[in-house]
Amino acid sequence: MAENNDTGNGTDARSGADHTNSDSGNSGGAVSSPTSRRALLLAAGSAGAAAVLSAACAAPAGTRGAAGVPSASPTRPPSPAPSQTAQAAAPACVLAVAAGAGPYYLDLDLVRSDITQGRGGVPLRLDLTVVRVPDGCRPLPAAGVEVWHADADGDYSTGKDTFLRGTQITDRTGRCVFHTIVPGWYAGLAPHIHFKVRPDTRTETTSQFFFPEDLLTQIYTRRPYAHRTAPQHPNQRDSRYRAAGKTMTLTLTPDGNGYRAAYTVGIT
Repeated sequence: MAENNDTGNGTDARSGADHTNSDSGNSGGAVSSPTSRRALLLAAGSAGAAAVLSAACAAPAGTRGAAGVPSASPTRPPSPAPSQTAQAAAPACVLAVAAGAGPYYLDLDLVRSDITQGRGGVPLRLDLTVVRVPDGCRPLPAAGVEVWHADADGDYSTGKDTFLRGTQITDRTGRCVFHTIVPGWYAGLAPHIHFKVRPDTRTETTSQFFFPEDLLTQIYTRRPYAHRTAPQHPNQRDSRYRAAGKTMTLTLTPDGNGYRAAYTVGIT
């Protein structure tokens, strides 16, 4: 793929489309496609949206979402010794560090929990809880949570492709779940997952998750990542990771043949 700086505003070299995105944590910008399924679910309010998607969004019992700490998981694959990065998981009730949406954001109406769409990679279950920090970290129901990221080869879906993109609506406890893969690396940037939180149809918070570097280097020795030569230090070369990694790095625990992470996203 063509390498790109993952900035808040950029041109998708592969699709030829300009995607203008806000770099602020709460942009206050209007959400496009107001008649989309996502917008209708948001407009329905807490009770309606949570009822529609409560089964898809319900977090598993035992998930300690309030502290951003993954729950206990099966012992396969073997987990590495805890690193300083992994131990620096986001503390409870903190604001997500704002970041740009990058040049590969697409405003699609894809309400789904499993976003893999046949893409190969190490499985990742992402359990998210959205809270209002100014309200004492009150769980936020009926919020739209959208994620998107690169595949194992470092490529984003463009044009008619929609892999590794999707939206969920939080349940009455502020939780939702995504089933995806660990992303590959590209363009000199720390591997990451972009996300947006829309508490209503008018405002949004945009940020991104990072991964523990020592765990990434282990994962990248496995197929389908291993056909490329992985960078020795995939995170430390990225200034964005150095600025926000302490707060926005996921803690991964083994889960079947992949991993699982839980994180609490604080918004204003």
